[in-house]
Amino acid sequence: MRAAVSLTVLLAAAVAGVSWLRRRYVLVTVSGASMEPAYGSGDRVWVRRVPAGEVRAGQVVVVRLPHLESADAGPEQPWSIKRATAAPGDPVPRDGVPGWEAGARVPPGCLVVRGDNAGDSYDSRHCGHVPGDRLLGVVVRRVRAVS
Repeated sequence: MRAAVSLTVLLAAAVAGVSWLRRRYVLVTVSGASMEPAYGSGDRVWVRRVPAGEVRAGQVVVVRLPHLESADAGPEQPWSIKRATAAPGDPVPRDGVPGWEAGARVPPGCLVVRGDNAGDSYDSRHCGHVPGDRLLGVVVRRVRAVS
């Protein structure tokens, strides 16, 4: 009887732990060349869900970019992996964001993002700042493929 209770408690704790991890972390597969050479198409990364206010410039994030959705995409709009170049309260980068004056600051809850491969990246240079409600989270680790 005592062993059955211990097993039940252990199983409940394991289920609670997995549930917490699934709400906190997401496994994402990179598609496209916008972050090469850091991340290439097919790479898999763990993403930790965070609010925009916790993102710092230089961190790699996963976002839904404004104006990227199409009528065909519906609620399943594509996620994009980009580098945050400015976080809430930071100055807007010198090479600008459409419609922002030089010296402006990133509004609360927004990010400026860029792809490392600028020649093959749709990012804040094209669509402006990214509202925090479009942020999935911060990349915390690449998952190595098992061969």
